[in-house]
Amino acid sequence: MRRQKTATRLNPEDTSRIDLCRLDATHAPFIFELVNSPGWLEFIGERNVKSREDADAYIRKIESNPTVDYWIIKLVTSGEPVGIVTLIQRDYLQSPDIGFALLPAFEKQGYAFEAVSLFLKDFFSISTSKEIHAIILEHNFPSIQLVLKLGFLFSEHIEVNGEQLLLYSKKLT
Repeated sequence: MRRQKTATRLNPEDTSRIDLCRLDATHAPFIFELVNSPGWLEFIGERNVKSREDADAYIRKIESNPTVDYWIIKLVTSGEPVGIVTLIQRDYLQSPDIGFALLPAFEKQGYAFEAVSLFLKDFFSISTSKEIHAIILEHNFPSIQLVLKLGFLFSEHIEVNGEQLLLYSKKLT
């Protein structure tokens, strides 16, 4: 599932506004801000990242897990990180789960759609998997709208750790 470690960027020529680069230790201040943002806490959950050191440890944990892949969404004009796209192979799904999050100041500007579109194009061009999932809380209407716009279809309601979630799927066509 994980891309080769040498792949640190995804086709920056495909988009004029953003670039995707692999998460690394230099992103700790950004990760600290993102995982403590209101949207992250409401829709993704508390990660107990309360300091720069916690952010460093969180990144090391992600980097050491072969079932988790985080990509940073950066503005081409400034290089500023504004969000993430994630790919996680969960034990309870046959295909990986894509996720995304943006800092509040960059929401509702099309960056998530652009980043996830770019990521999906790359994913389906190199992956042996012909399907990808998105797991979303029932009340996360912006994410539901985004995955529908990206061509995902509702699959089913699932319960994970006592939490009711919606499962969406997209197949390579």
